[in-house]
Amino acid sequence: MKLKQLEGCLGDVAAFKDPKVQLEQYPTTAHLASRILYTAESSYGDIDGKAVVDLGCGCGMLSVAAAIMGASSVVGIDIDADALETALDNLEELEISDTVDLIQASLCVRAPDTGELSLNNDLVAKMRGKFDTAILNPPFGTKPGNKGIDVLFLQAACAMADSAVYSLHKSSTRDYLVKRARAWGFDCQVLAELKFDVPMMYKFHKKKSVDIDVDLLRLS
Repeated sequence: MKLKQLEGCLGDVAAFKDPKVQLEQYPTTAHLASRILYTAESSYGDIDGKAVVDLGCGCGMLSVAAAIMGASSVVGIDIDADALETALDNLEELEISDTVDLIQASLCVRAPDTGELSLNNDLVAKMRGKFDTAILNPPFGTKPGNKGIDVLFLQAACAMADSAVYSLHKSSTRDYLVKRARAWGFDCQVLAELKFDVPMMYKFHKKKSVDIDVDLLRLS
């Protein structure tokens, strides 16, 4: 499938009906999703016939793209029941619900005394090494109480995927994430520098849209 064809197929994927700011719910556009999955398959062969996990899947944009690109199975994991309901609607509308399973679960746990986030080790242990490829557009960790959540998502992805991880992160965190990946024993490549379009979604937004510089990382 050509890149433009994939982007066209993703154009009808519905986004969040009632986005939650604390969960940093911003829709992954068809433009971004198509480029992530197309690159993963055309350059590395990491999607077609592979078992794929989508962490923080939201409304399922990346999961849908992986299924369209020929993944043998896809598991989408998200904490938010409302987002998963929309994701299920998207899967049924596109007739790919047989390929994609959705799980409501949290990748992180919060310490009751300090509020600090840490990895949900029980969930990660259950899914360690069960997938070939992980894809994710994690929360950036910009909201109060979410510090470091992007790194925790990436760490979970590295544990669950045997071959490769594709993840979007703010370009300003590049050097730090490359160092963390190497400390975990992974090679980390910056495959592309992209623009993440954040539309006016929440009351505190003052501009119609804002472009955030992001990196597409591949860990292997």
